[in-house]
Amino acid sequence: MQKILIIEDDPKIAEHLQQYINKYGFESFIVEDFDRVIEDFQKRKPDLVLLDINLPSYDGYYWCRQIRKQSICPVIFISARVGEMDQVMALENGGDDFITKPFHPEIVIAKIRSQLRRAYGEYAAQAQERVLELEGLKLFPERLELTYKEETVPLSKKEAELIESLIDRYPRVAGREDLLEKLWDDQVYVDENTLNVNITRVRKKMESVGLKGAVETVRGAGYRLTISWLKDDDQ
Repeated sequence: MQKILIIEDDPKIAEHLQQYINKYGFESFIVEDFDRVIEDFQKRKPDLVLLDINLPSYDGYYWCRQIRKQSICPVIFISARVGEMDQVMALENGGDDFITKPFHPEIVIAKIRSQLRRAYGEYAAQAQERVLELEGLKLFPERLELTYKEETVPLSKKEAELIESLIDRYPRVAGREDLLEKLWDDQVYVDENTLNVNITRVRKKMESVGLKGAVETVRGAGYRLTISWLKDDDQ
């Protein structure tokens, strides 16, 4: 049974959506704590998200960006905003579709089915899952997972993109400017410290699967993968 996460702060609308979605054979969940949206997302692992724009604390655009850092599941915005720029903003921030309020439930169901088919069903790409492998290290970009031997660690979207760049460039250096571009898609400007922080996270994720010292800093240039784990195995 495919799961739908409803992020809507109007309880009546959220319950109406849930009743209708469940009626058509889906399993749905309503976010109740709007400070813990990502925690709910990680707990429920939905196949699709229905997302309002006007929400307490942070708007739907913000939450869509946070979801996109760790998942490519379809996101459909549902909002009373009818301006063209609102729809453009929804798509630019990672949304897949937009429904205006008031809405007809049949339209919502049709769009849900359409997005699910595109992502997972008959319209989904039939190509094999991408796997990047280097000396036993395996990166699954679509799964957002890194594996070495029997150990697997989940990745954020940014971490996966940075590791992919390091693997693609191996044994060459991945330049700082090239890596910074990987972090720019949802921010106006990214400083050098942001890259340093993300590289530190990548190193920790690699260490958690037994790959110590795998990312080398090349002063003044960038970063390079070092096959340190084979040396460790030989010892």
